[in-house]
Amino acid sequence: MEILTPAPLRHGDRVAIVAPSGIIKPQRVLDTLPVLAGQGWVTYVGEHTFDRCGTYAGTDDDRYSDLEAALLDPATRAIICARGGYGAVHLLERLDRLPLRDDPKWIVGYSDISALHALMTRHGIRSIHAPMCKHIAENSGRDEDSLRLFSILRGEQPDMRIPDNPYNRHGSATAPLTGGNLAVIAGLISTPYDVIKPGHILFIEDIAEPIYKVERILYNLRLNGSLGHLAGLIVGRFTDYDPSRNDSTMEEMISRMVSPYGYPVAFGAPIGHVSHNVPMICSSTVTLSVTPDGGRLEYMS
Repeated sequence: MEILTPAPLRHGDRVAIVAPSGIIKPQRVLDTLPVLAGQGWVTYVGEHTFDRCGTYAGTDDDRYSDLEAALLDPATRAIICARGGYGAVHLLERLDRLPLRDDPKWIVGYSDISALHALMTRHGIRSIHAPMCKHIAENSGRDEDSLRLFSILRGEQPDMRIPDNPYNRHGSATAPLTGGNLAVIAGLISTPYDVIKPGHILFIEDIAEPIYKVERILYNLRLNGSLGHLAGLIVGRFTDYDPSRNDSTMEEMISRMVSPYGYPVAFGAPIGHVSHNVPMICSSTVTLSVTPDGGRLEYMS
């Protein structure tokens, strides 16, 4: 399948903010609107973005309705998800039936939004694993990651530098880039939305997952053959967990799990639930190079 790239945003293009997953504090969205408007884009908020239904930002039907409306609106060129949480997986089957390739839109977000990136990967459309409203609003869009996001939306593909890490494994690979929040994408293994595929460069991050639970996921991937047949691995930040009696850090465990394989591995990438969360263009062909000076991710297409 040919990989499609949504059109670069131009002055006056419409940008939607929707909440496909958890409840969002309205002020975070409202503070994001002028930042996006300052980039020259016409912004609007999905009808049900501020709804509440349990822990979700509205019912499944309402959250789907906002996404469907934005995806099918010819004037809307990008969709920024308000926040993560949980709930995007509820919408995948219906979203999957939409003609997404007819008029591809940028989808932006991370954490639970990894499920939507998996959807776009299935349809051969690039999407952006990147900060959402809280980050953009708190930094007024002036920080390095927000500016990188805006440049990607305008059609640029800036390279990414990854600091050196003692667990790194040197080497180089060119392959499609997929990944996201590990718990979310692990929940999609053996479904049509599985993004952990042989021959791909995988990037992963997570929050508040014990070391043994992440190890369990990696054993699943080892036993089904996926882990051993990656082209490369980028390990983002794993936060809010405690050391175990078996491993003092998540990186120590992951390094052990991938030790039988020969592909390049870059640890400590600034990706995930951290203040410095570098945007990544999912489904792009990239070259990952890991040397004694650190890692470099170069977008090829």
